Amino acid sequence: MIKNIKHFLCFALFPLIGLAQVQEVNPPDFIKTITFRGTTNEGQLPVIRLGEPLYLEFDAVNGNEEDFYYVIEHYNFDWTKSNLVKGEYLRGMDNQRIFNYENSFNTYQIYSHYMLKIPNQQTRGLLKSGNYIISIYDDYDELMFSRKFMIYEDLVNVGVSIKRSRDVRFVNEKQSVDYVVSTNSINFINPMENIKTVIIQNNNLNTVISNLRPQYTLGNELIYRYNTESSFWAGNEFMFFENKDIRAANVGVQFTDLQDIYHNYLFLDINRSEQPYTYNPDINGNFLVNVLDRDPRVEADYAMIHFSLLYPDLKAGESIHVYGNFNNYAITEETKLAFNPDTNNYECTMKLKQGFYNYKYVIVDADGNIDEGAISGNYWQTENNYKVLVYYRDIGARFDRLIGFGEGNSVNISN
Repeated sequence: MIKNIKHFLCFALFPLIGLAQVQEVNPPDFIKTITFRGTTNEGQLPVIRLGEPLYLEFDAVNGNEEDFYYVIEHYNFDWTKSNLVKGEYLRGMDNQRIFNYENSFNTYQIYSHYMLKIPNQQTRGLLKSGNYIISIYDDYDELMFSRKFMIYEDLVNVGVSIKRSRDVRFVNEKQSVDYVVSTNSINFINPMENIKTVIIQNNNLNTVISNLRPQYTLGNELIYRYNTESSFWAGNEFMFFENKDIRAANVGVQFTDLQDIYHNYLFLDINRSEQPYTYNPDINGNFLVNVLDRDPRVEADYAMIHFSLLYPDLKAGESIHVYGNFNNYAITEETKLAFNPDTNNYECTMKLKQGFYNYKYVIVDADGNIDEGAISGNYWQTENNYKVLVYYRDIGARFDRLIGFGEGNSVNISN
């Protein structure tokens, strides 16, 4: 009851604080391997159809079998709090304990694996489309982490095509996203103001392009073909390693060592920004927990992964970080590489669960700006995934509906 009252007061006072965009909260060190997906979505940013289930799993490596609770909130297109009360978008109750968990078996690293599915017996369904955040609290009402997800209604068709940049300055480094929104089921009223779109590259919410207006309206079609506004840096294929056999060298793993837990040492990486582009299939920054002949949920072990990079001296205030969906593209102290004068390389160590991981190195300046291409390079040939979300608020409506979702890939990029 006290937990409910605290959450009520928090959200009741929200309008007094201001309509700030909500940000995801990164987990503490003892919470690892957060996987968040829909039924058919293998990425870590669920975009699911209204009525489809949602799955959240994570590990607590402190061995305490703690109790965790989840809270779900609805947001507008711009990630400000919507005006809906909980009973309007949620059937049943949230702020419930996650009952489904298992302890690790036959692993050096002890952990508890928590599993949440929505809908469930307490939370029987989500009723509205739009943006959501699920927040995980511990038994002391402290926020552990939060994750964004989206629920869409299939009311419009979204055709997505990927082109080379139309800006000749960046024709070899950027990719442009063209898309068309069409429907026979909705009569758009003032689409220039009431239709909002979001473009997401490789499930990374740090680099989204949002709020583009349609350039042309042809009958029931809204056409978006911008020269520069819908362009992304193309980046490079992600590097990867696999350690499903934790005791032996594997793809990307040079050698292993057993101490308190296994240590996997990756091959030395180099600066790729001045190298020719080479096609190297990846999973666009994602990761997959995997282990040989065992249950990956509770029998996959943890290893200390040693990253090393050969790179020239950094400018004042700059730092290098390991970057990928394994931690939701977060920049933290754990992801920061430090210069090792003994090896003359930049190095860092992270505790990760067995599996297949994509990663890249990025440079962060003193103001926190991320340059994804400084070390990896930007090449128009790079294979990237793009998602386009279409929001609509009718006249008099109190929230933004997510009425359509489209997806494209640059593997078939054209001029």
